[in-house]
Formats: sequence, C-alpha cells, structure tokens
Amino acid sequence: MKINTAKVATIDEVQAKVAVTTTAVVTEYRGLTVAEISTIRRQLRTLGADYKVFKNTLVRRAIEGTAAEPMTAFLEGPTAIAFVEGDVSAVAKALRDLAKSSPKLVLKGGVMDGKALNAKDIAALADLPSRDVLLAQFAGALASPLRTMASLIKAVPQNFAYGLSALLDSKGGPVASSEPAAESAAETPAGVEEAASAASDDAAADVAEVAEEAPATEVVAETETTEASEDVASEPAE
Repeated sequence: MKINTAKVATIDEVQAKVAVTTTAVVTEYRGLTVAEISTIRRQLRTLGADYKVFKNTLVRRAIEGTAAEPMTAFLEGPTAIAFVEGDVSAVAKALRDLAKSSPKLVLKGGVMDGKALNAKDIAALADLPSRDVLLAQFAGALASPLRTMASLIKAVPQNFAYGLSALLDSKGGPVASSEPAAESAAETPAGVEEAASAASDDAAADVAEVAEEAPATEVVAETETTEASEDVASEPAE
C-alpha cells in the first residue's frame, strides 16, 4: 500500500512538472554519488530547472498523452530529468559543462514543445546565447533603425539650410536692405503722386483764402474809423 502511494505521488509530481513546462532534459547518472547529484541539482535550480532522479516506468505513465511524451525514447537506464522553466540554453550549457567535468553524467536527449531533442540538439542549445544576451541583441536591432531615422529627420532641416545658403551664394549673396527701399521709392504708384499733389494744392488754396480775407478786414476797420471821425466833426461844439 505504501509503495502504491509513493508511485502515485511520483506520477502526480511528474504530471505537475509537465503541466508548467514542456521542456525537459534527460540524463544518465550512472556512477554519480548522491552528493554529486545534489550539487548538480543546486546548480540547475539557480537557472530555473528542477533536476531529480525518477523511475522510468513511472515517468512513462505520467507523460503519456502529454506534450512531453516524445521523451519516452530516452527513458532507459538510471535516469535523472531536468524539467526546465527558465532559460533552456543556460540549463543545456550548464549540463554540458558538468558532463565535461564529470564524464559519468551523460546527456541523452529531451523534449521541447512536443518535439524530441537528441544529444546533438542539446549541444546546439548549449551553444546559443543566453536569454539576456538575445534580448539585448534584439533590443539593439530595434534601436538601430530608430537611431537611423532620428539622424535622417535631424539632417533634413540641416540639408535644407545648407542648400538655401548655397543658392543665395550663387545669386550673389543676400540683397541689401537699402535696395528694396530705393526700388520702392523709384516705383511710387501714380495714385500716390496725385494724392500728394492734391494735398499741396489744397494747402495753397487755404493760404490764398487767408491772404484775401486779411485786406478786407483792414478796409472794414479803416471805414469804421473814418465814419466815427465824421460823426465827431458834425456835432456842434458846446
């Protein structure tokens, strides 16, 4: 009864791992000590992978009908599986380096998104840049066209200014401010001249009217003075 319960628990554990990731790497650990396996597990855990020893029969039952089922082809001999939730290439690289330092650790294959991975595929994943490096490269590829566009936009007004300056130079430079004024003075419309002439004539007429009225006033004053003298002379002396 206890054995059956343990088997059910293992099947449930594998199914839970398959439910959260479709990527796993199968290794053979024949000859590795418990301490060595624990070291590998701790190192892979920092990369987002859970490395653990499983019985092949229980794993086959757990992954049957799931996206991880192609992994069944590698479930032979003492098996330890790394279920990957983090950077796949980083985990593959770590396992490859560990296998180099400890030949007893053998990379057999795995599964990714429902497709089986052989040992060469795992090695190819290990050669890929890490997720952070890929993101940085992708961001750089996006930023490069934006920087180019910004440079082009900035160059448009500059090129226009240069072209305008060259055009003015070819025409002898900018025209002095006095020339347009002289031209405008030389080309005064006829209507303006006529208005000025009319204004002058009106002023002259006003002056003439004032001049004509002045003598008339003097004559009236003189006449009034004469009449007053005559009145005085005609009165009898007392």
